[in-house]
Amino acid sequence: MINKKTRALRVFLFGKFAGILRSGVGAAGKGRNIFIGKKMEKLKTREFSSRDLEKYSSAFTLSDMEIFIFPELLYALVYANIMSPEIWKWRDDPWFAGIEKMGPLKKLHRVKQYVMEHYDFNLDLETWGLTDKQTEINRFRDFIDMDTLARSNALFGYEGDKYYFDLDIRKHFGLDKFDTEIIPYWKTETIEAMNAFRFKPAHQNGAGECVSLACLYVAALFIVARVPLEDIYMMGTPLHSQNFVLIDEGVITNNRRIVTKSMWYNGTELSALARRAMEHEQVTIVAHPSGYIHSVYPEASIDKASYKRFRDKLSKYLETQVNLEIFVNFLRDYSRYQKLFQIAFFCQGTNKFIKLERAYGYEHGSKNRLGDKTGRKLLCEMDEEEMNLTAYPNRLIFTFDDDIFITRPYQEFINLFLDKYPALKDNHEFITDMKKFVHLVPRIPSENRTFSSAHHITILPSDTREEIITKVGSMRSINQSADLAFYAGRFMDSCDWKPFLKAVFERNPVSIAYFQDKTADEVFAELRSWPDESIYEGNRLALPDEVVNYMRGDGFEKAITFLNVIKLKYQGTHLNCHDGIARVKGQGFSFEFPSAKTFELNLPATLAGSQNKL
Repeated sequence: MINKKTRALRVFLFGKFAGILRSGVGAAGKGRNIFIGKKMEKLKTREFSSRDLEKYSSAFTLSDMEIFIFPELLYALVYANIMSPEIWKWRDDPWFAGIEKMGPLKKLHRVKQYVMEHYDFNLDLETWGLTDKQTEINRFRDFIDMDTLARSNALFGYEGDKYYFDLDIRKHFGLDKFDTEIIPYWKTETIEAMNAFRFKPAHQNGAGECVSLACLYVAALFIVARVPLEDIYMMGTPLHSQNFVLIDEGVITNNRRIVTKSMWYNGTELSALARRAMEHEQVTIVAHPSGYIHSVYPEASIDKASYKRFRDKLSKYLETQVNLEIFVNFLRDYSRYQKLFQIAFFCQGTNKFIKLERAYGYEHGSKNRLGDKTGRKLLCEMDEEEMNLTAYPNRLIFTFDDDIFITRPYQEFINLFLDKYPALKDNHEFITDMKKFVHLVPRIPSENRTFSSAHHITILPSDTREEIITKVGSMRSINQSADLAFYAGRFMDSCDWKPFLKAVFERNPVSIAYFQDKTADEVFAELRSWPDESIYEGNRLALPDEVVNYMRGDGFEKAITFLNVIKLKYQGTHLNCHDGIARVKGQGFSFEFPSAKTFELNLPATLAGSQNKL
């Protein structure tokens, strides 16, 4: 049974306005003008190729698919978040008092705790709506081969390795209730959109999906912890996004959490979640202020020396020497192998034996842990009935003080371990998993690329926000991520309107679905009843789906939302904004929204999303 909301989304997805803007935007729109300014002077709009128009409009919607196709967007959003005033406000929070005097790792932990307390992870199908495979294929067929896309993207047939095949990706993400052509937008949120989640029902904090959180972390570490951007590398896989930060032995950010090298090998459920993407997936994108490298594209803009630095540091992070603690942590993570072993130990004057899985069970509710210096205390806490005075049959015996557990390189340990326990030599799965736990070889993009470094944007943690905006702005003509940053950040005073309007009228299904069964008067009345409050400061603009999700917006944003909803029903509709009033006009009607944005403009009907072609 398909509910009304789902039906409305499908009407939108398969319904008929993918080409609404094509007559007024892009090649067919050459020579059109947007009228702007107090004196209504003509302002020539920027000429975009169809490819660039797709890319620049994607800077507003920032879906996972769009970022996969246009990797420049990753750092564009980072710069947008840095140029936003929101994270700069964190510096005034008492939580960060004295952070300048803290060591690098302590600063990072401080930021992590703030993120944990103020943001939740959110990934659902409702917030940003759905699209369908054919629509996205039609958008991107000129950018990437579809067979390559199917092998690389989670929404187009990618299954990962056996882990993800067993997981059933569509069921895992709730897509199994739709036919296989339906896929989610999964848009990456700006810092403003993340903060605005607190206005949604059942949300008390800000929120975002994995890419949003990764971009948030980069900006926060730069602004608050004063970590140079050059020391942060963003990593995207088909299903996840993480950062690798060059602090101490290396730190990986994973959604809201951070994972130090010692945490990576502690065998807990949290570290296993952080390890999952690296263990099971190809890293498709590595992004850095010097540029990016992509597993699909033959050209790389990242500085080659910077990429080598990343590769070397990450490889060291993913390799560890082995001792008792690391071995026990491995068995904690790979619990299916615990039944192969028993522990022999001396307690209360006699030798005793306990099944390994029973020993791990005692860690719950105890401050003591197997493998570390408190491990012996944990063994002596165990109930007598759990212990045997003789060894259990068909289980391998190990002791904490065996010389094999003296810290040594992983390959040396594995050789000694198999010599001591020859019965395991034929257990290839065990050997493979143990090697992977102590020495993971990441599947990062090959260096067999044509490197052509982009013009590097150099901003410093000591720079003010205003200095950074000036520096990034000065690079717009020679660095596309810098230019895209102003679009991703919705700085409409310095951006062309065509990409914004293309994004508004082609990729905001939630607002259309929400008002699907309402008349124009009803839509207007509800929009006017919401707070006249933009989530973006100044003349930056929210998209219609942001207005509807957070049930608030400036009058101009509400007018754009209103136009997005009614454009299929009313032909010849256009929008203008003058003297603080945004008006949506059509044949026989006019709706007015008071606006604090200072735009003075007229949008012709084609640019305003009408099906009429001028």
